[in-house]
Amino acid sequence: MINLSLFSALSIFYFTMFFTPGPNNAMLTASGMKFGFVRTLPHLIGIPLGHIFQIGMTCFGLANLFLIYPQVQFMMKILCFVYLVYLGWKMIGSFSILRKETGRPLKFYEASLFQFINPKAWSIAVAVASGFFPTEENVIIGIAFVTITAAIICFPTISLWALFGSGLRKFITNIKIKKIIEYLLAILLVLTGLFILFK
Repeated sequence: MINLSLFSALSIFYFTMFFTPGPNNAMLTASGMKFGFVRTLPHLIGIPLGHIFQIGMTCFGLANLFLIYPQVQFMMKILCFVYLVYLGWKMIGSFSILRKETGRPLKFYEASLFQFINPKAWSIAVAVASGFFPTEENVIIGIAFVTITAAIICFPTISLWALFGSGLRKFITNIKIKKIIEYLLAILLVLTGLFILFK
């Protein structure tokens, strides 16, 4: 059932996954530094739209599977929990200096299509479908819930990497603050995994 607790947990999960370093954020930071925020806007808009479509497709397929075999979702919750704990562990020491990239900013459709070859994006989609999809709701309502929440969280979160790219790059090279951010994000991932496992 969709409630404030589920929305809060899903929002924390999305924020943590969208904010942490990955292919999208590395490219957005480089694009923001080299081309500026305005020229990076097509890239910024393309990412959430491509990802929303990806999440919706994943949830639609897995939702039907869950209706036929409810035990599959339980098994996926266990796998999802283990994976999030693993991500939390890998988070420690994960920030590194991002290199500038050459070329032009990505176009809208290029950024959208990139999500379908981005392993981090697929891991988010599968984790959402297995751990956060409200199976008690109508399939369409459930898909609307997880995709609209993604849209609300994704764009402003990833915009930080483009808007404050060069400043953020300097910020995360400070060893003490870098460690605080890494441990905080790692703890959030583990807490999210526990919510998935016991909800």
